[in-house]
Amino acid sequence: MEPQPLTTQNGPAANDAIGELQAVRNKVKGTNINEQTLLATDYLNHFNEIVMTLEMVPDMPDILDEAKEWQPKSYKDHFRDSTIADKDLAVEVYGHVPDKYRLPFEKTIAQIDRLIQSCIAKLEKDIARNDPELLRENARMMSRTIQKLMDAAGAIIHGNTATLDQEEIDALIED
Repeated sequence: MEPQPLTTQNGPAANDAIGELQAVRNKVKGTNINEQTLLATDYLNHFNEIVMTLEMVPDMPDILDEAKEWQPKSYKDHFRDSTIADKDLAVEVYGHVPDKYRLPFEKTIAQIDRLIQSCIAKLEKDIARNDPELLRENARMMSRTIQKLMDAAGAIIHGNTATLDQEEIDALIED
């Protein structure tokens, strides 16, 4: 019996995949899309406005109504709605993002989305309790935690695959 050609890491299929990935990386050269990860930091702008809004809640409690209108948005949807020059390319190459970056990135984004929703609910309860100091402390603490997660997402975009532990995040948002 004659040995079959390998189609794993050293075989033709792997070589085709490596070649395709390199072609995609060459395509993003000179853009705001990271050549290694194929992700763009512009996506994090989706979270910047809501973080600023949440930070204003202690001084302007009525702005919480604006925060409640915020909705999570997928990476591709963000770029589809974007006005940046490389928006179509960002959508196109997302399907080629290596799993070692895409999986921790998506996990971190899901954590951010959940934390923002929890933060809005918590601040709404704090407003109802009429406790301005608690409201201020929770808004500060939760916006810092969201920012920490955004920093982790930014690090992933730039090639670091570390994420925050979900238990640590959950402990911060418990009532």
